Amino acid sequence: MDAILTSTAVVALAEIGDKTQLLAIVLATRFKRPLPIIFGILAATLANHFLAALVGVEAAQLLQGQWFRYLIAISFILMAGWTLIPDKFDEDEEARPSRYGAFVSTLIAFFFVEMGDKTQIATIALGAQFHSVLAVMTGSTLGMMIANVPAVLLGNELIKRVPLTAVRLVAALLFLAIGVWLLLQT
Repeated sequence: MDAILTSTAVVALAEIGDKTQLLAIVLATRFKRPLPIIFGILAATLANHFLAALVGVEAAQLLQGQWFRYLIAISFILMAGWTLIPDKFDEDEEARPSRYGAFVSTLIAFFFVEMGDKTQIATIALGAQFHSVLAVMTGSTLGMMIANVPAVLLGNELIKRVPLTAVRLVAALLFLAIGVWLLLQT
């Protein structure tokens, strides 16, 4: 249960103001069909975060040892700093009309935009920490949905009202706390 709750909290906070959340807003304003967009985000996140959690679990099994535990702890601390840097999203790339519908466009865009993103890297680190693909994937996907469903449904109004700097700071502190806690556990 710790893996699900921690993964949910870490990813939900890290996703606030992230480029995939901005992508969700752009897709919502373009297609004006929230359900296919939400299901596209869900499908893309399940696939992407399953692979990320699997990589983390397998890496942890292959690279056991004290130094690997330090590496995981340090990765969370580095994620704290990365979270403080706002993402920029190039709307011109998304301005081209899509020949696919809302679901397929969202599925493809989210899967690829999430590659190398901080929430994917966090999912890898969480997989390595908790050694559970299913629990980490479930929690990280839930976190993505918690952050992105309101973005799809409320779009630009949400961005105007939520102080992203404060949310980024809270997310950074969470990553930092996890990293320090892991360092103290090793």
